[in-house]
Amino acid sequence: MTESLDATLSPTEFLDHRSPVVREFVDRALAGTGAATDTDRAVALYYAVRDGIRYEVYDADLSRRGLTASRVIERGAGFCVHKSIVYAAALRAVGVPSRIVYADVRNHLASPRLRELVGGDVFRFHSLTSVHLGGTWLKATPVFNKLLCRLYGIKPLDFDGRTDSLYHPYDEQGRRHMEFLTLRGEFDDVPYSLVTDGIRQAHPLLFASTDRTAAGSLVTEAITVEGS
Repeated sequence: MTESLDATLSPTEFLDHRSPVVREFVDRALAGTGAATDTDRAVALYYAVRDGIRYEVYDADLSRRGLTASRVIERGAGFCVHKSIVYAAALRAVGVPSRIVYADVRNHLASPRLRELVGGDVFRFHSLTSVHLGGTWLKATPVFNKLLCRLYGIKPLDFDGRTDSLYHPYDEQGRRHMEFLTLRGEFDDVPYSLVTDGIRQAHPLLFASTDRTAAGSLVTEAITVEGS
């Protein structure tokens, strides 16, 4: 039976790909790339999200408005949950089906302060994006931008539109980096209460308020550790 992809192309509250903000982001990302196929466009948009939206877990907005693709683009920053939403919305904007994926992961290279706020090295509801290309679903992770990867000694994740793009298990020095523990599922839209309540319950110290995470800077923390 042929899979119906209608729900994975539709605009939603969070994947608001018909908004002018998302459309402008997509047009800017594809300008001058010569992207002629779905795969070309999916790859170009991957890098636009990976390096054009700054990865930052601090001062992140987890309100309903804060988790819309248009708002994340306006802020220009967010962590995995936010960036996966932007990528999924951007894909739908060019007619490529997408879903949001959630999993629990162990991050061995988190900064000391982030480990304290998270309560260890296991992060609940890590997010990535599922992309439908060439008749199959691929997983892509447009999360850590180049600067952050360089500062933390992690190889940036690439995506070729043909194979999965997941976190490498080791960093450039051969140290353990990230491993997947539990796949929580794929969703046509953001299951808001499931995700936000789950993150708050698992990592209460990370939050400065109901909807916003604690203040700080991953770049500053990386530079401080590197210089100490």
